[in-house]
Amino acid sequence: MASLSSVSLHSTVQLPAQLKLSSPVHSVATDGSVSSSTVLSFALKCSQRNGSAAKAPRMRLPVTSLRAVICLATASSTDIPTVAETKRSFLENYRRPIPSIYSTVIQELLVQHHLLRYNTTYQYDPVFALGFVTVYDQLMDGYPSAEDRDAIFKAYISALKENPEHYRSDAKKLEAWASEQSATSVVSFSGEGEVESILKDIAERAAGKGSFHYSRFFAIGLFRLLEVAKASDPAVLEQLAKALNVNKLSIDRDLDVYRNLLSKLAQGKELIREYVEREKKKAAERESSAPKKAEEVAKTEGKSE
Repeated sequence: MASLSSVSLHSTVQLPAQLKLSSPVHSVATDGSVSSSTVLSFALKCSQRNGSAAKAPRMRLPVTSLRAVICLATASSTDIPTVAETKRSFLENYRRPIPSIYSTVIQELLVQHHLLRYNTTYQYDPVFALGFVTVYDQLMDGYPSAEDRDAIFKAYISALKENPEHYRSDAKKLEAWASEQSATSVVSFSGEGEVESILKDIAERAAGKGSFHYSRFFAIGLFRLLEVAKASDPAVLEQLAKALNVNKLSIDRDLDVYRNLLSKLAQGKELIREYVEREKKKAAERESSAPKKAEEVAKTEGKSE
Protein backbone atom coordinates (compact mmCIF):
# COMPACT_ATOMS: atom_id res chain seq x y z
CA MET A 1 0.00 0.00 0.00
CA ALA A 2 1.28 3.43 -0.80
CA SER A 3 2.69 5.45 2.06
CA LEU A 4 0.76 8.38 3.41
CA SER A 5 1.51 11.85 2.23
CA SER A 6 2.58 14.25 4.95
CA VAL A 7 2.68 17.98 5.45
CA SER A 8 4.97 19.72 7.90
CA LEU A 9 3.52 22.54 9.95
CA HIS A 10 6.18 25.02 11.03
CA SER A 11 5.72 28.29 12.85
CA THR A 12 7.20 31.42 11.30
CA VAL A 13 8.86 32.55 14.51
CA GLN A 14 10.23 30.81 17.56
CA LEU A 15 7.77 31.45 20.34
CA PRO A 16 8.29 30.70 24.03
CA ALA A 17 7.93 27.01 24.87
CA GLN A 18 4.67 27.53 26.74
CA LEU A 19 3.01 28.81 23.55
CA LYS A 20 3.98 25.86 21.36
CA LEU A 21 1.19 23.41 20.64
CA SER A 22 1.66 19.76 19.84
CA SER A 23 -0.77 17.13 18.60
CA PRO A 24 -0.65 13.34 18.71
CA VAL A 25 0.55 11.68 15.51
CA HIS A 26 -1.37 8.80 13.96
CA SER A 27 -0.40 6.88 10.84
CA VAL A 28 -1.23 3.82 8.78
CA ALA A 29 1.33 1.05 8.50
CA THR A 30 3.07 0.87 5.14
CA ASP A 31 3.11 -2.96 5.08
CA GLY A 32 -0.60 -3.11 4.38
CA SER A 33 -1.70 -3.97 7.91
CA VAL A 34 -4.16 -1.73 9.67
CA SER A 35 -4.59 -1.99 13.44
CA SER A 36 -7.61 -0.80 15.38
CA SER A 37 -5.66 2.18 16.69
CA THR A 38 -4.43 3.33 13.28
CA VAL A 39 -7.10 2.21 10.86
CA LEU A 40 -8.65 5.64 10.70
CA SER A 41 -5.67 7.89 10.01
CA PHE A 42 -7.52 10.29 7.68
CA ALA A 43 -5.52 13.38 8.61
CA LEU A 44 -2.24 15.17 8.31
CA LYS A 45 0.91 13.61 9.68
CA CYS A 46 2.63 16.41 11.56
CA SER A 47 6.40 16.03 11.29
CA GLN A 48 7.63 15.43 14.79
CA ARG A 49 10.55 13.53 16.27
CA ASN A 50 10.76 12.14 19.79
CA GLY A 51 7.57 13.99 20.66
CA SER A 52 8.90 17.49 19.89
CA ALA A 53 7.92 19.67 16.94
CA ALA A 54 10.48 20.33 14.20
CA LYS A 55 12.40 23.53 14.76
CA ALA A 56 11.40 26.50 12.65
CA PRO A 57 14.00 28.79 11.10
CA ARG A 58 14.89 31.81 13.22
CA MET A 59 13.64 35.20 12.12
CA ARG A 60 14.81 38.55 13.44
CA LEU A 61 11.82 40.72 14.29
CA PRO A 62 11.56 44.06 16.03
CA VAL A 63 10.57 43.70 19.68
CA THR A 64 7.17 45.27 19.04
CA SER A 65 6.48 42.87 16.15
CA LEU A 66 7.52 39.85 18.21
CA ARG A 67 5.25 40.93 21.06
CA ALA A 68 2.37 41.28 18.61
CA VAL A 69 2.97 37.78 17.22
CA ILE A 70 3.12 36.29 20.72
CA CYS A 71 -0.09 38.04 21.75
CA LEU A 72 -1.83 36.86 18.59
CA ALA A 73 -0.66 33.27 19.15
CA THR A 74 -1.87 33.38 22.75
CA ALA A 75 -5.30 34.68 21.73
CA SER A 76 -5.64 32.09 18.94
CA SER A 77 -4.59 29.15 21.11
CA THR A 78 -7.18 29.95 23.75
CA ASP A 79 -9.95 29.92 21.14
CA ILE A 80 -9.10 26.41 19.88
CA PRO A 81 -10.29 23.45 21.99
CA THR A 82 -7.89 20.64 22.72
CA VAL A 83 -8.40 17.11 21.44
CA ALA A 84 -9.39 16.08 24.97
CA GLU A 85 -12.05 18.80 25.10
CA THR A 86 -13.50 17.72 21.76
CA LYS A 87 -13.64 14.09 22.90
CA ARG A 88 -15.25 15.11 26.19
CA SER A 89 -17.82 17.17 24.30
CA PHE A 90 -18.70 14.13 22.18
CA LEU A 91 -19.18 11.95 25.26
CA GLU A 92 -21.38 14.62 26.82
CA ASN A 93 -23.45 14.86 23.65
CA TYR A 94 -23.95 11.10 23.44
CA ARG A 95 -24.07 9.39 26.84
CA ARG A 96 -25.18 5.90 25.83
CA PRO A 97 -22.61 3.06 25.64
CA ILE A 98 -21.18 2.28 22.19
CA PRO A 99 -19.98 -1.26 21.30
CA SER A 100 -16.21 -1.38 21.56
CA ILE A 101 -15.55 -2.16 17.89
CA TYR A 102 -17.37 1.04 16.91
CA SER A 103 -16.23 3.13 19.88
CA THR A 104 -12.55 2.61 19.08
CA VAL A 105 -12.80 3.71 15.46
CA ILE A 106 -15.11 6.64 16.26
CA GLN A 107 -12.67 7.99 18.83
CA GLU A 108 -9.76 7.66 16.38
CA LEU A 109 -11.77 9.31 13.63
CA LEU A 110 -12.71 12.16 15.95
CA VAL A 111 -9.06 12.84 16.82
CA GLN A 112 -8.08 13.02 13.15
CA HIS A 113 -11.10 15.16 12.27
CA HIS A 114 -10.24 17.54 15.11
CA LEU A 115 -6.74 18.08 13.68
CA LEU A 116 -8.25 18.89 10.28
CA ARG A 117 -11.04 21.05 11.69
CA TYR A 118 -8.67 23.34 13.59
CA ASN A 119 -5.93 23.55 10.99
CA THR A 120 -5.27 27.21 10.17
CA THR A 121 -6.11 26.68 6.48
CA TYR A 122 -9.31 24.69 7.06
CA GLN A 123 -12.48 25.92 5.40
CA TYR A 124 -15.63 23.81 5.32
CA ASP A 125 -16.87 22.80 1.89
CA PRO A 126 -19.59 20.35 0.72
CA VAL A 127 -17.12 17.97 -0.98
CA PHE A 128 -15.32 17.53 2.35
CA ALA A 129 -18.71 16.94 4.00
CA LEU A 130 -19.64 14.31 1.40
CA GLY A 131 -16.34 12.55 2.00
CA PHE A 132 -16.83 12.42 5.74
CA VAL A 133 -20.47 11.30 5.48
CA THR A 134 -19.38 8.53 3.09
CA VAL A 135 -16.70 7.33 5.51
CA TYR A 136 -19.02 7.50 8.52
CA ASP A 137 -21.82 5.59 6.82
CA GLN A 138 -19.38 2.90 5.70
CA LEU A 139 -17.93 2.55 9.19
CA MET A 140 -21.31 2.46 10.91
CA ASP A 141 -22.99 0.15 8.42
CA GLY A 142 -24.56 -2.66 10.41
CA TYR A 143 -24.75 -0.70 13.66
CA PRO A 144 -27.43 -2.31 15.90
CA SER A 145 -29.68 0.78 15.94
CA ALA A 146 -30.24 3.20 13.06
CA GLU A 147 -31.58 5.77 15.52
CA ASP A 148 -28.45 5.56 17.65
CA ARG A 149 -26.28 5.73 14.55
CA ASP A 150 -27.85 9.06 13.63
CA ALA A 151 -27.57 10.32 17.21
CA ILE A 152 -23.85 9.46 17.29
CA PHE A 153 -23.33 11.34 14.03
CA LYS A 154 -24.99 14.45 15.45
CA ALA A 155 -22.99 14.23 18.69
CA TYR A 156 -19.76 13.78 16.73
CA ILE A 157 -20.18 16.77 14.41
CA SER A 158 -21.52 18.97 17.21
CA ALA A 159 -18.41 18.16 19.27
CA LEU A 160 -16.38 19.74 16.45
CA LYS A 161 -18.58 22.85 16.69
CA GLU A 162 -20.10 22.30 13.27
CA ASN A 163 -23.63 21.63 12.04
CA PRO A 164 -24.52 17.94 11.49
CA GLU A 165 -27.58 18.85 9.43
CA HIS A 166 -25.34 20.96 7.20
CA TYR A 167 -23.10 17.95 6.56
CA ARG A 168 -26.02 15.67 5.70
CA SER A 169 -27.86 18.16 3.51
CA ASP A 170 -24.72 19.09 1.55
CA ALA A 171 -23.85 15.43 1.02
CA LYS A 172 -27.35 14.69 -0.31
CA LYS A 173 -27.22 17.79 -2.52
CA LEU A 174 -23.96 16.72 -4.16
CA GLU A 175 -25.12 13.14 -4.64
CA ALA A 176 -28.39 14.30 -6.21
CA TRP A 177 -26.45 16.55 -8.58
CA ALA A 178 -23.94 13.82 -9.49
CA SER A 179 -26.72 11.34 -10.26
CA GLU A 180 -27.82 13.62 -13.12
CA GLN A 181 -24.33 14.14 -14.58
CA SER A 182 -22.35 12.38 -17.28
CA ALA A 183 -18.63 11.69 -17.33
CA THR A 184 -18.20 14.92 -19.29
CA SER A 185 -20.43 17.28 -17.33
CA VAL A 186 -19.24 16.11 -13.90
CA VAL A 187 -15.71 17.32 -14.65
CA SER A 188 -16.62 20.52 -16.47
CA PHE A 189 -19.20 21.85 -13.95
CA SER A 190 -19.89 24.63 -16.45
CA GLY A 191 -23.49 25.25 -15.48
CA GLU A 192 -24.85 28.00 -13.27
CA GLY A 193 -26.34 25.80 -10.55
CA GLU A 194 -25.50 25.74 -6.84
CA VAL A 195 -23.20 22.70 -7.01
CA GLU A 196 -21.37 24.08 -10.05
CA SER A 197 -20.73 27.28 -8.07
CA ILE A 198 -19.42 25.24 -5.14
CA LEU A 199 -16.95 23.36 -7.37
CA LYS A 200 -15.84 26.57 -9.08
CA ASP A 201 -15.18 28.14 -5.68
CA ILE A 202 -13.09 25.14 -4.64
CA ALA A 203 -11.09 25.32 -7.87
CA GLU A 204 -10.33 29.01 -7.29
CA ARG A 205 -9.31 28.50 -3.67
CA ALA A 206 -7.15 25.48 -4.55
CA ALA A 207 -5.44 27.59 -7.20
CA GLY A 208 -4.30 29.99 -4.49
CA LYS A 209 -7.06 32.59 -4.60
CA GLY A 210 -8.27 31.74 -1.11
CA SER A 211 -7.95 29.31 1.78
CA PHE A 212 -7.97 25.64 0.78
CA HIS A 213 -6.87 22.64 2.79
CA TYR A 214 -6.68 19.30 0.96
CA SER A 215 -7.58 16.27 3.05
CA ARG A 216 -8.42 12.60 2.70
CA PHE A 217 -12.09 13.36 3.30
CA PHE A 218 -11.99 15.70 0.31
CA ALA A 219 -10.48 12.97 -1.89
CA ILE A 220 -13.18 10.51 -0.82
CA GLY A 221 -15.84 13.13 -1.53
CA LEU A 222 -14.55 13.48 -5.10
CA PHE A 223 -14.52 9.73 -5.52
CA ARG A 224 -18.10 9.50 -4.25
CA LEU A 225 -19.20 12.16 -6.76
CA LEU A 226 -17.79 10.12 -9.63
CA GLU A 227 -19.18 6.89 -8.20
CA VAL A 228 -22.72 8.30 -8.11
CA ALA A 229 -22.28 9.73 -11.61
CA LYS A 230 -21.15 6.26 -12.78
CA ALA A 231 -17.93 7.84 -14.02
CA SER A 232 -15.30 6.33 -11.74
CA ASP A 233 -12.81 5.69 -14.54
CA PRO A 234 -9.28 6.83 -13.51
CA ALA A 235 -9.11 9.12 -16.55
CA VAL A 236 -12.24 10.96 -15.42
CA LEU A 237 -10.84 11.33 -11.91
CA GLU A 238 -7.66 12.80 -13.40
CA GLN A 239 -9.70 15.34 -15.38
CA LEU A 240 -11.70 16.33 -12.30
CA ALA A 241 -8.56 16.72 -10.19
CA LYS A 242 -7.04 18.96 -12.87
CA ALA A 243 -10.21 21.05 -13.13
CA LEU A 244 -10.21 21.56 -9.36
CA ASN A 245 -6.44 22.26 -9.21
CA VAL A 246 -5.87 19.33 -6.85
CA ASN A 247 -2.89 16.95 -6.97
CA LYS A 248 -4.01 13.67 -8.58
CA LEU A 249 -1.20 11.66 -6.95
CA SER A 250 -2.39 12.69 -3.48
CA ILE A 251 -5.93 11.62 -4.36
CA ASP A 252 -4.72 8.23 -5.63
CA ARG A 253 -2.73 7.57 -2.45
CA ASP A 254 -5.62 8.53 -0.20
CA LEU A 255 -8.13 6.44 -2.13
CA ASP A 256 -5.78 3.45 -1.83
CA VAL A 257 -5.83 3.91 1.95
CA TYR A 258 -9.62 4.23 1.89
CA ARG A 259 -10.12 1.05 -0.17
CA ASN A 260 -7.80 -0.86 2.14
CA LEU A 261 -9.75 0.43 5.13
CA LEU A 262 -13.04 -0.79 3.66
CA SER A 263 -11.51 -4.22 3.02
CA LYS A 264 -10.28 -4.50 6.61
CA LEU A 265 -13.63 -3.34 7.98
CA ALA A 266 -15.51 -5.88 5.86
CA GLN A 267 -13.30 -8.67 7.19
CA GLY A 268 -13.75 -7.51 10.78
CA LYS A 269 -17.51 -7.22 10.51
CA GLU A 270 -17.72 -10.70 8.98
CA LEU A 271 -15.81 -12.15 11.93
CA ILE A 272 -18.11 -10.36 14.35
CA ARG A 273 -21.19 -11.60 12.51
CA GLU A 274 -19.93 -15.19 12.70
CA TYR A 275 -19.16 -14.80 16.40
CA VAL A 276 -22.64 -13.42 17.15
CA GLU A 277 -24.28 -16.27 15.23
CA ARG A 278 -22.24 -18.86 17.15
CA GLU A 279 -23.20 -17.29 20.46
CA LYS A 280 -26.89 -17.23 19.49
CA LYS A 281 -26.72 -20.88 18.49
CA LYS A 282 -25.09 -21.83 21.81
CA ALA A 283 -27.72 -19.87 23.73
CA ALA A 284 -30.52 -21.60 21.83
CA GLU A 285 -28.98 -25.01 22.54
CA ARG A 286 -28.71 -24.19 26.24
CA GLU A 287 -32.35 -23.12 26.37
CA SER A 288 -33.56 -26.24 24.56
CA SER A 289 -31.55 -28.53 26.81
CA ALA A 290 -32.66 -26.84 30.05
CA PRO A 291 -36.06 -28.66 30.30
CA LYS A 292 -34.40 -32.03 29.73
CA LYS A 293 -31.87 -31.36 32.46
CA ALA A 294 -34.62 -30.26 34.83
CA GLU A 295 -36.56 -33.46 34.08
CA GLU A 296 -33.50 -35.61 34.71
CA VAL A 297 -32.86 -33.84 38.02
CA ALA A 298 -36.49 -34.39 39.04
CA LYS A 299 -36.28 -38.10 38.22
CA THR A 300 -33.06 -38.47 40.17
CA GLU A 301 -34.55 -36.75 43.21
CA GLY A 302 -37.69 -38.96 42.96
CA LYS A 303 -35.62 -42.13 42.98
CA SER A 304 -33.59 -40.97 45.95
CA GLU A 305 -36.78 -40.46 47.97
